[in-house]
Amino acid sequence: MRVLAILIVFLAVPVAAQEELTRYGYRIINTYPHDIQAFTQGLFFHDGYLYEGTGKEGRSSLSKVNLDDAGVLMSKALSNRYFGEGIELVGEKIYQLTWKSHMVFVYDKNSFEQLGTHYNATEGWGLAYDGEQLILSDGTSQLQFIDPENFVPTRRVNVTLNGSPINNLNELEYIDGEVWANVWQTDFIVRIDPDSGNVNSLVDLTGLSEQTELGSFEAVLNGIAWDSEQQRLFVTGKHWANLFEIELIDP
Repeated sequence: MRVLAILIVFLAVPVAAQEELTRYGYRIINTYPHDIQAFTQGLFFHDGYLYEGTGKEGRSSLSKVNLDDAGVLMSKALSNRYFGEGIELVGEKIYQLTWKSHMVFVYDKNSFEQLGTHYNATEGWGLAYDGEQLILSDGTSQLQFIDPENFVPTRRVNVTLNGSPINNLNELEYIDGEVWANVWQTDFIVRIDPDSGNVNSLVDLTGLSEQTELGSFEAVLNGIAWDSEQQRLFVTGKHWANLFEIELIDP
């Protein structure tokens, strides 16, 4: 895949030539159980709980999950015809994308009652929120910034690493002024300047999948959640048996 080739070429460049683009390693701080059946598409942390959106037709859902034991406290299944994707919280509302159906579902955070829907003109992959606008990935190298009231895009940026586009941007999280994005089918998270689209740094999670049981051949890294109150970073993957709290290691 071209995006993986770009990342491999970057990693082969001598360290002196990489000074402007930091590459972080990681350290596992805590390991938590995770539903190995969950095809994780969206993840966020709020008020002590994880919220997870899962995919696959007939198996897509939105769930509120207890961190310590992965117990499901509340769940809502999508209709069998929908393939669920990214989720995000805006105020008291949760937004959930679908992959190719162009539907965006809006739920009450406290009850999961459906409050409405929106139309999304592109595919839906990942979703984040910067405090004013939703940020959507659609599997390309582009991020869309969207008014949450009407789901109309207000601007778009192309994501590039050293001038080359990074496609397959998947699950998103907004952390301290940056957009963090899983790059589908790789072990990398890219940290993106939301104004320019430039990748400022990489998080290399190589080897993390070897620390858990994998439930299928599709069990790739996907899922970033940030606990802003306690400054905790969580990551997991599709069909992974564990969710990890990690801290980044400077190169």
